[in-house]
Amino acid sequence: MDIAALRSAHPEHWMKATAIRSLTLDAVAAANSGHSGMPIGMADVATVLFEKHMKFDASAPDWADRDRFILSAGHGSMLLYSLLYLTGYESMPLSEIKNFRQLGASTAGHPEFGHAAGIETTTGPLGQGIATAVGFAMAEEVLRARWGAKIMDHHTWVIAGDGCLMEGVSQEAIAFAGRQELSKLIVLWDDNGITIDGKVDLSDRTDQLARFAASGWDVFSCDGHDPADIDRAITEAKASARPAMIACKTHIALGHAAQDTSKGHGALTDGDQNAAAKEAWGWSAAAFEVPADVKSQWEAIGARGSDEKAAWDARFAKLSGAKQTEFARTFSRELPKKLSATIKALKKQTSEDAPKVATRKASEMALGAINPIMPETVGGSADLTGSNNTKTADLGTFMPESRDGRYVYYGIREHGMAAAMNGMSLHGGVRPYGGTFMCFTDYARGAMRLSALMKQPVVYVMTHDSIGLGEDGPTHQPVEHLAMLRATPNTLVFRPADAVETAEAWELALQQTETPSVLALSRQGLPTVRTEHKTKNLTAQGGYILAEAEGKRQAILMATGSEVSIAMAARDLLQAEGIGTRVVSMPCWELFEEQPDAYRRRVLPAGPVRVAVEAAIRFGWDRWLYGERGKREKGGFVGMHDFGASAPAGELYAHFEITAEATAAKVKEML
Repeated sequence: MDIAALRSAHPEHWMKATAIRSLTLDAVAAANSGHSGMPIGMADVATVLFEKHMKFDASAPDWADRDRFILSAGHGSMLLYSLLYLTGYESMPLSEIKNFRQLGASTAGHPEFGHAAGIETTTGPLGQGIATAVGFAMAEEVLRARWGAKIMDHHTWVIAGDGCLMEGVSQEAIAFAGRQELSKLIVLWDDNGITIDGKVDLSDRTDQLARFAASGWDVFSCDGHDPADIDRAITEAKASARPAMIACKTHIALGHAAQDTSKGHGALTDGDQNAAAKEAWGWSAAAFEVPADVKSQWEAIGARGSDEKAAWDARFAKLSGAKQTEFARTFSRELPKKLSATIKALKKQTSEDAPKVATRKASEMALGAINPIMPETVGGSADLTGSNNTKTADLGTFMPESRDGRYVYYGIREHGMAAAMNGMSLHGGVRPYGGTFMCFTDYARGAMRLSALMKQPVVYVMTHDSIGLGEDGPTHQPVEHLAMLRATPNTLVFRPADAVETAEAWELALQQTETPSVLALSRQGLPTVRTEHKTKNLTAQGGYILAEAEGKRQAILMATGSEVSIAMAARDLLQAEGIGTRVVSMPCWELFEEQPDAYRRRVLPAGPVRVAVEAAIRFGWDRWLYGERGKREKGGFVGMHDFGASAPAGELYAHFEITAEATAAKVKEML
C-alpha cells in the first residue's frame, strides 16, 4: 500500500483519520493491551462516515432522533473512543483515552454501554453488535410510524468485521433484516481478510456480498482507504430501499510493520515499530497529542449536527403538550398511571373466577390488559406465537407494509430475537418482549446475558417451563435452565403459580427500568391458588406465606410455579395427620433475597423441617433449605435429578415422584 500516495491525495482527510490511528497506537501501547489493527484500518471509513453522513450532535448525545453508530467489531474499541474524544463528547476527555483498559475508566476493553455517552451498545461478543443493530433499526421504523418522519427519521450504522459475520447470530439478524426491508440499516464491513489465527481463508470462504444479497440486502463495495470512494458507496447505500452492506476493502494495521498480518489484529506495542508507523503516516505530534488544527476540524464535525438538532427541537415543540408528554414518558420508561389499577382489576376478577389455566395463557390474559394501555410495547415470538401466547388482538403485525404493527414474527431465530429486543430497548421509546420455549434460553443466552449486563428491561416470555410440557420429551423439557438464569446477575426470574401471580409478575417486569425479566410459564393448566384477592402485589416480595399451618407448625413447603399446587395438596395430606404445614410460594428468588432480614425470618423461621418442590434440578435451593436459619438434616428436595422423558405430563410427574404424596413422605421422614 502506497502510504505516501494516500497522504498526498487527500491530505486534510488523511490527517483527521490519522488522529484516530495515532491515538489508538498510544492508548494500546500505554495499556500494553488491546487491539490496534482494526481502528487503524477503518479510520478512513469512520472519518468519512462521521464527517459527511452521520446525523449527530456531540453536545446532545441523548437526542432521540440521532443516528445510531454501533461498533460491532468491539475489539476495535479505540476507534469509537477516539471518535468520541475527537468530536468533543464531554464524557470522553483525553484523560479517559490515556486510561484505556484501566480500572474505573470509561474506555473499557470493549465498548460497554453506560460507560460514556455515544456508546450505544455493548459489543464484546462478536455478532451481538450487528444483531442488536437490527433492533435499533426496528425501533426507528416503529417510532417513525407512530410519531411521523419529522420526529423520528434516522439511520443505524454498523462497523462489522469478519468475526461478526462468522458468528451464527449474524445470519439470523441478516436474514430477518432483509425480510423486514430495514432500509435505514447500513453495515460497513471491514474486509481486511485477517483474523486472530491468520488469513480468513484458513477457516472461511463465504462470498459475503452474495450472502447478504441472498438475504434481501443491497450490496456495495469501496476502497476503504479512498475517501471519495467511501463517500460514493455510503451515498448509494443511503439511497437504497433495502438494508445495505458496504464491503470496505482495507488493510489491517495500515502502514505499520504488522500490516496485513494476524499480529496486526492485536496489541501493537513495539516502540520502534510504532514510531516508524507514525513517521510513515506523517504524524509528528507527541503521544496522545492531536494538533490544534486537526482537533478543531474534528470538533466542527461534532458540532455539524447542531443545526439539525435545533430544527428537530422546533418541530418537537409544535407537537401538542399531550404528545410531548407521552413521547417523554415512553423514552423515560415511565409506566402509564392506569397500569396499576388495571392489574389490580385483573387480579380481582381472576381470584373470583379461579380459572384453571396454563400460566402461558394467564400471561396472554395479562397482556390483553396491558398492551392497549401501553402503546410502547412491541411483542413477538420465535415462531411459537400460538404456543407462547404472546400476541394480543390489538397489536397488528410489524411488516414493511404495516410499520404501525407491534407484533413481530421473528422466525426460528431465538438468539437474533433476543439481540433485536436489546437493540429496541437501547434505542428507547419501545418496550420489547418476546417468547420461545424455556429450553431455548440456551439458544438466546448470549443476548440475554447482555440484557443483564447492559441493564435493559427486556421481558423474556419463556413457556413450556418443565417436564409438564409432556410428550415433546427431554430435548424440550428444561431442568437446569432455572438455575442458569438465577445464577445470572441483574436478572429477575419469575415462575408464577397461577394467573394471579402471572399478572403480578408482568406488572413487576414492566416496572423495571434497568433489569431484564424472565417469565417461566407452564404449558399445562394450573389451578388458581390465590383465591383471596389482595390489592398488594405479593410477588413483589419474592416469596410469601400462601397457606399457614393449622396447629403447631412442623413443616414448611417451598415451591414455585406449577409445583405450588402440589405443595398445597401435600399440605392437605399432612394437616390431615395433624402435622402443621406452611406453604411458601417463591415466584422470584431475586426479589425475596432483597427483602429485609426480618421479613425473610418471618417467612422462613428456624425450627420446622423444610421441603422444596420444583420440577427442575436442586441447584440453588440449598440457599433456602439450609441457609436462612435452616438445618441440613431438616431440609429435603422434591424435583428433578436428571433429564426428563417423553410421556403425558401427569405420568411424568408420577414417574419422577414430584407429587403431593412424595412431598408429604419427604416431610415425615425428616420429622
